[in-house]
Amino acid sequence: MHDYVSWLRNSSPYINAHRERTFVVMLPGDAVEHANFGNIVHDLVLLHSLGVRLVLVHGSRPQIEARLAQRGLTPRFHKDLRITDQPTLECVIDAVGQLRIAIEARLSMDMAASPMQGARLRVTGGNFVTARPIGVLDGVDYQHTGEVRRIDRKGVGRQLDERSIVLLSSLGYSPTGEIFNLACEDVATRAAVELGADKLLLFGAEQGLLDDSGRLIRELRPQQVPQHLLRLGASDQASLLKAAASACRGGVKRCHMVSYAQDGALLNELFTRDGSGTLIDQEQFESLREATIADVGGLLELIRPLEEQGILVRRSREVLEREIGQFSVVERDGLIIACAALYPVPDSDWGELACLAVHPDYRHGHRGDALLERIEDRARALGLKTLFVLTTRTAHWFQERGFKASGVERLPAARASLYNYQRQSKVFEKPLNP
Repeated sequence: MHDYVSWLRNSSPYINAHRERTFVVMLPGDAVEHANFGNIVHDLVLLHSLGVRLVLVHGSRPQIEARLAQRGLTPRFHKDLRITDQPTLECVIDAVGQLRIAIEARLSMDMAASPMQGARLRVTGGNFVTARPIGVLDGVDYQHTGEVRRIDRKGVGRQLDERSIVLLSSLGYSPTGEIFNLACEDVATRAAVELGADKLLLFGAEQGLLDDSGRLIRELRPQQVPQHLLRLGASDQASLLKAAASACRGGVKRCHMVSYAQDGALLNELFTRDGSGTLIDQEQFESLREATIADVGGLLELIRPLEEQGILVRRSREVLEREIGQFSVVERDGLIIACAALYPVPDSDWGELACLAVHPDYRHGHRGDALLERIEDRARALGLKTLFVLTTRTAHWFQERGFKASGVERLPAARASLYNYQRQSKVFEKPLNP
């Protein structure tokens, strides 16, 4: 029960932030066939019930492959794009049509077990995607394979305003009545950009983007994407990463790569601070900066447990408000997860490093080192020559970073006179090299 209450409390800011936001969700055909798809549908309905405006884009690659095999047709590709001749197009239309009906049915079926029980959930689609032929590339005619020309932004917007879930497929239509087979990543990306979506959510087989050791990369800037594409080659992860980078360049602030095989991955990604997949973000998800008056509440939440344990000296809200200019903080998606303060000693070239604290959940990422480096830089900029710290519990940490044992008698008189002999804090100092 405690875990549930804690999770709900921590997720409430995200519930409020996501309300009335537009999310484009890409569901590849593999996701629809996976055993976890029922849970994904349930989570999508939950998002809808919380006021999220949803556009779902579904792919159909495995379903198309199955129909080609049934008819004895050989798939043809060039540069990772399917060449769609007339017999292949018939398979595409068949696969997309049946898959759309299956998704609509699943959304309807899960209503009884969803937060929307008793309400009318509408799923709508249509000719919202206008396409054009790719044509001939490198001497290869792609025939009925196309690319997105535009998304009917107003038409989709009207459906979202009426609380419908909009379902788009990988089919597009030309003004002359032609049908084109499109890459679902292309449809999802263009829809997110043209609708001005707040998020693009890309489902894949993996947890997110993995490094060469198989470890999850939790966050990327768009400019970091090319180096990963080089090592990924022609893969599903590369396709998702290209789509995310393209959407970010088009103005979508946040794109997420999550797993369709992991139960609850979507909710964990959207309603927890660390998520479950990979975030491709235009803005820095975590930043080290100087504190402002708006950070006082977050600082109090961070340091209060350490004050209660006697590790830090107690500071009231009034004191923090008055001294906020002394603090540097690490902010992670709106949460203050680390802080440190610099207090120059009057009439001396000494400065005190104080109130260095890192949230227990984030003590594995060298944030303390980053804050120490920031405080040292600030001290040098002020012309200070020596940095000192008073500590009762973390002496070894400071010694490992160049601080040497000192004593109260070494401190400038203005600071030595304020030393609290009841706390018996140990004094360490470090010269600041230019």
